[in-house]
Amino acid sequence: MFKLLSKESNIFSIPVYIVFLLLMVIAFNIFKFSTLDVVSTVVTFAGIALGYFCFNTIGLNYQTHLPLFLYTFFIFAFYPGDLDIGIAVALLTNSFIILTLTHNDEELRRKSIVLVGAILALNYLVLPATWPMAVFVLLHIIITSGRILLHLFRLLFGALLIVISYFTIMYFFGFHSWDEAYFPFKDFRVNTEFHQLLYLIPVALFLILAVADHFANFNKKSPVSKFKYTFVLIFSAAQLTTVVLYMGNHYEFLLLMALPASIILSRLLRFGKKMWQKELGLFLIIASLLAFKLTFFNL
Repeated sequence: MFKLLSKESNIFSIPVYIVFLLLMVIAFNIFKFSTLDVVSTVVTFAGIALGYFCFNTIGLNYQTHLPLFLYTFFIFAFYPGDLDIGIAVALLTNSFIILTLTHNDEELRRKSIVLVGAILALNYLVLPATWPMAVFVLLHIIITSGRILLHLFRLLFGALLIVISYFTIMYFFGFHSWDEAYFPFKDFRVNTEFHQLLYLIPVALFLILAVADHFANFNKKSPVSKFKYTFVLIFSAAQLTTVVLYMGNHYEFLLLMALPASIILSRLLRFGKKMWQKELGLFLIIASLLAFKLTFFNL
């Protein structure tokens, strides 16, 4: 199976995965017809589908099927069918930000900083728990930009445009009081039920092993590979911060980790020393995700 997934994907691969994703989303939501559920479902599908294109822009997985397959399996395992609109928007905005920051055209990346700021502000207003994503973008600008202050100004300007517009509209509709949810640095959600997460221990161990292996072989990697992997690790840390602080028992937050986990795990499997280790690792990840999914059906 690993050999099959290690083959290079073609122009038809991503549409096939997206069609499978569409069928899965429809199957989970076939009996839900409320307006909010429809909007959330559409945004969720758009965000997850856009995530497939992020693999090629980041360029760490050599355009193989393996990361696409793992990403699809993570989505299947973590998608509950009735996703909160905040997480749905976060998935969509995260994909937009990654596509923008990893675009090959440097001029386009510079001109898109205002847009990135606006997206971050929208993301925060819909789901304040995603504030670590803003830290990720700030670190990316500081590390990569030659004109840090200018780009920080553009980022802030884009965010202010959305924030001012939003609060102006809210004030016009009679919302004159401050919502404490916009200050998400208190009342963190503590997970009190760990039995379902225990099934994900193999996935967590593989992720730790992958990061450890990366730093153990850091000097052997090319400068481009080091930079891109660091980008993914910082992005992963931002998503993991949101998951740890705010997930509680709402496991749909794990969807935020689907994209970076797929990239990291697929690279670990690809550079494994022996074929049986690669196959075993792949089947352990799949079995772990299936076991986690089955817990929701009380089997």
